[in-house]
Amino acid sequence: MNHDSPLPPLSPRPPHHLAAGPRRVLTTARLRSHGVPAAEIDDRCRPGGPWQRLLPGVVLLHPGPPSSEERLHAVLLYAARERSARVLAQPGPADSTAPRYEDAMITGPAALALHGFPSAPPLPSLEVLDVLVPRLRRLRSTGCVRIVRTPVLPAPERVAGVPVAPVPRALADAVAVLEGADAGAGAVRRLLGEAVAGGHCEAGALVRELTDAKLLGRPHVVRAVASLLAEGRAHAEGGLYRMVREHALPDPLWNVDLRLPGGPHLGGLDAYWPEQAVALHLDTRREDLPDGGVPRSGHAREREHLERLGITVVRVTPRGLRDATEQQAAVVRTALMAADDRDPAAYVVVLPR
Repeated sequence: MNHDSPLPPLSPRPPHHLAAGPRRVLTTARLRSHGVPAAEIDDRCRPGGPWQRLLPGVVLLHPGPPSSEERLHAVLLYAARERSARVLAQPGPADSTAPRYEDAMITGPAALALHGFPSAPPLPSLEVLDVLVPRLRRLRSTGCVRIVRTPVLPAPERVAGVPVAPVPRALADAVAVLEGADAGAGAVRRLLGEAVAGGHCEAGALVRELTDAKLLGRPHVVRAVASLLAEGRAHAEGGLYRMVREHALPDPLWNVDLRLPGGPHLGGLDAYWPEQAVALHLDTRREDLPDGGVPRSGHAREREHLERLGITVVRVTPRGLRDATEQQAAVVRTALMAADDRDPAAYVVVLPR
């Protein structure tokens, strides 16, 4: 543990009073600050004694097995910078205040369980809890704690009174420890699906974390991601169909390619209204792989080319279809109504995609 500065002394509290408190996991430094000598801590932690050492420098103040909550706090006490422990076990009302740990948060399967993922293993079944810390912290994995390092620590979320890594980071760390291609692929598919379907995060955020963690080199992870993105694309297309139907927009031609007569391919479209020369592109680039496999400049060039031909291009996103359907429909309707005020578009050939 990091002892950046000495802890301020607290008023002495008898050991039996500490053990009766609401939080029965403390560091040895905090116990000493309460007036419990190191020799007494050692004596109480002897085999068969009333206390036990869960981790280096972390003591459980009762002889039985720790609860899931106590294990979470124990690994955070081990990994957090010592000065952040000053808020712990203060006498009086502060005992009821949830501790705040500095430079440490729960990640991996334990974090997913705390976030409420149905397929994540329950906390009591986890032999090891992953804790995310800055890369340069001098800590080692030991006992029930596995140290996971990162160059940039994300902003934690508070779940059940402890700091927890955001879902994309927690999921990437969970995927990193899943072993076996067949079992791993099924577990990754389930976790990715629950993350997106449960509204925890967008697919793009997950893929970015998996990319940063260099996990897309694993074939079973790639297959799971491809399955997720295909499902996400199908779901977004369903939202597009509903928008046209429920907001009484004219029926377009669905999923078409545009070409100049005898000329080059102009691009694929999700919907096209030929009479009004309005094209709709369902843009999943920001929510899929970093650029959807196509350079952003390529998308921009396609749009500019179509607009030079007099075709209005409307871009919608899956998130917009989900969260702001009425506004998306209004944009399309406005583009259709404005067709009479524009110069006629160039003639293009429309082909099924």
